Amino acid sequence: MHSDIFVNLPVKDLNKSVEFFTKLGYTFNPQFTDENATCMILGDKLYAMLLVEKFFSTFTNKAITDTAKSTEVLTCVSCTSREQVDSLVQLAREHGAKVPRQAQDHGFMYAHGYEDLDGHTWELIHMVGSPPAP
Repeated sequence: MHSDIFVNLPVKDLNKSVEFFTKLGYTFNPQFTDENATCMILGDKLYAMLLVEKFFSTFTNKAITDTAKSTEVLTCVSCTSREQVDSLVQLAREHGAKVPRQAQDHGFMYAHGYEDLDGHTWELIHMVGSPPAP
C-alpha cells in the first residue's frame, strides 16, 4: 500500500541529535539534510526526519508536544536479537538518553526503550514468535 515511511520529529538542537543518533549507529541521507532537518535512516525504506522545532512548526498549526509532560507518539523499531535491544538501550543511556522503565519479556516479544535527547520515546523490540491467542 505504501512504499516508504517518514516519521517526523521536532528537535531542539539538530547537531546534538545527529551526534546522539550517530553514536547509536544510525546514518543520515545528505540529500535531505540542511540546517533545518536531516533524514535518519532506520532501515530499508524506514526514515526519521529530525526537524528543528521552528521548521517543524511550518508543517502544522498545532503546538509541539512538551515531551516532559506528555507523549505524542511511541516510535517502535524491531531488532534482530534481545542483545541488540539491550545494546542500543545501553548506548542511548551512555549518550544522554533517559531509560524510564525496565525491559519487558512477554515471551513472544522482548521490549525495552529509551527517551532521546528531546524526550521522544523509542521502543525497541525483538519478536520470537506470535502473541498468544486471545
